[in-house]
Amino acid sequence: MRLVVVVGPGLVADTAVLKSLTTTTCAELGVAGRLVTANAPDDVRSLVAAADSPLVVLPGPTPEVRALMGAVPHVVWYDLTVESPVAGAAHLHGRGVWGLAWAIRHAVHRLRSPAARIAYGPHPDQWGELRLPARTSEDPAPVAVLLHGGFWRSVWAADLMDALAVDLADSGYASWNLEYRRPDRHGWDATTTDVAAGIAALAGVADDRPLDLERVAVLGHSAGGQLALRVAGDLAAASAAETRDATIGPERTVSAVTLAVSLAGVLDLAEGERRQLGEGAISTALGGTPATAWRRYAASDPIARVPLGLPTLVVQGADDSLDLVDINRRYAVAARAAGDDISYLEQPGNHFDVIDPGSAIWRATMAAVDRRFGR
Repeated sequence: MRLVVVVGPGLVADTAVLKSLTTTTCAELGVAGRLVTANAPDDVRSLVAAADSPLVVLPGPTPEVRALMGAVPHVVWYDLTVESPVAGAAHLHGRGVWGLAWAIRHAVHRLRSPAARIAYGPHPDQWGELRLPARTSEDPAPVAVLLHGGFWRSVWAADLMDALAVDLADSGYASWNLEYRRPDRHGWDATTTDVAAGIAALAGVADDRPLDLERVAVLGHSAGGQLALRVAGDLAAASAAETRDATIGPERTVSAVTLAVSLAGVLDLAEGERRQLGEGAISTALGGTPATAWRRYAASDPIARVPLGLPTLVVQGADDSLDLVDINRRYAVAARAAGDDISYLEQPGNHFDVIDPGSAIWRATMAAVDRRFGR
């Protein structure tokens, strides 16, 4: 496999830095890679049209090149600067030069393990990517919903969970890697509504695919860990009250979550806000402090909502931020004291090891998830 990175005309970046990052990232993935500089829009058009291998394009500012983005879905487009999402495109943005590594990974994962991208709403950020396991049984597959983190900021997207989505599908789960509108651009209520709607959309997805909606795990990383516990708790409360607040249709529904998994999650929003985690990311996301936006904190803060009312697995790397180690340990103690069925897994590893399929802590996580599903 050979991956090509195309640098569009007018891009503000040193090509030697981009070339070095391309070479290093491709070597990590076991693919050959090269970087090509396009001097004119026609050069980009020709490269895109002739592509027979993974292609990552840094479009730059040229309007003629940017106009190609929504019309060429097989290309991964990466803007170094912060941009708006482009409908119909695999579009990452806003992570600077380092973000090129994520774009390359996304392109390789898409080729090695193709996913069906399915919209659950009209906005470009309202979609999920579904990967089905190889069929070894006629039984429907259990579902693993993935919620990415990134301190609820729009520059971080569902590609963060690509490697886990592939690993889960290889392990016999149907993975549903969910994108959602982030609160920095759309407000907190849009984020929580999208996560619920994205999970509810599985009912429609299952109409013609072998998904077991009675066996659903929700796994969230970092900020996504908070979202995972929030939506799982909402579904548990709705199920206990015999409602269907997060379902589609009267027959096939996602009425409850079998297991909620937090991977280095932000599980104490009020204390995290007081400590200014993520340089104020929590108050920015929720639109205020615990004093000024108390209703949102009450509905969304995992530690304030115990008992959650469903089995929960909290995973934390011991080499992560000490604030996250502290928060996750305290959450596990509080949830257990409140009567929740909770497991706490802490092992050596940093913030990203918990979403690295090659890490020991992820293998331990999968073993715990498999046990919960009787596998």
